[in-house]
Formats: sequence, C-alpha cells, structure tokens
Amino acid sequence: MTRGGLFRALVALAGAMGAAGVALAAASAHQPDATRLASASSMLLFHASAVLAAVLLAERRVIQEHLGLAAALGFVIAAALFAGDLTLRQYAERSLFPMAAPTGGTLLILSWLMLALAALWPRRGV
Repeated sequence: MTRGGLFRALVALAGAMGAAGVALAAASAHQPDATRLASASSMLLFHASAVLAAVLLAERRVIQEHLGLAAALGFVIAAALFAGDLTLRQYAERSLFPMAAPTGGTLLILSWLMLALAALWPRRGV
C-alpha cells in the first residue's frame, strides 16, 4: 500500500469508528441498562479523533511517521476489540473472545505510548 493509500485507509477507518460511536451512543440512550454501549461509544469516538490526529501529525512529519502510523493502526484495532466485545456482550450476552476488552484496553495504552515515542524519536533528515 502506498503512503497516501495508508493515510486514506486510516482516515476512512476513523470515519467508520466515529459513525459506529454515534450509533452506539444513540442505542445506549434508548435502551435500559446499556452502560456497556456508552463505554463502547466513548472509546470509538475518542480514538477516531486520535487516529485522525496521528495521521495528520505523521503526514506533516511532526512525528516519526512509521511509529505514528503504527500507533494510529493500534488505536483502530484496539478500539474495535474493546467496543466490539462490549457491544457483543450487550446484544448477544457473550464475549468476542476471552479477555478481548482488556486486550483492547492494553493495546490502547501501548498505542498512546507509541505515539509519545513517535514524537520523541528523531526523524530522518531533520
């Protein structure tokens, strides 16, 4: 995949995360005992913005590009794991797989640390 293609793919995934986050927020507002959906919504909405920011910073070369894009991809995968597990628990009363939400949460933490490292890592040619 080309550099521009990867940027566009991540932006498209962030858009899908944002849309899913809004849909889950609406569902949580209209269903009884839907706190899982509210948490899933928050994770998707918050990290959709983080993906956009990481892509923009990488594209502008403010941060080390490869680490920044890896962090953005980590945000996508981790938020999907976390939100997917909570949503499945709400609607199907089962887990995505054992420890899916904690795995997603741990990957989110690691992705934030990778983004911090991308800001501190020396960029080539600068």
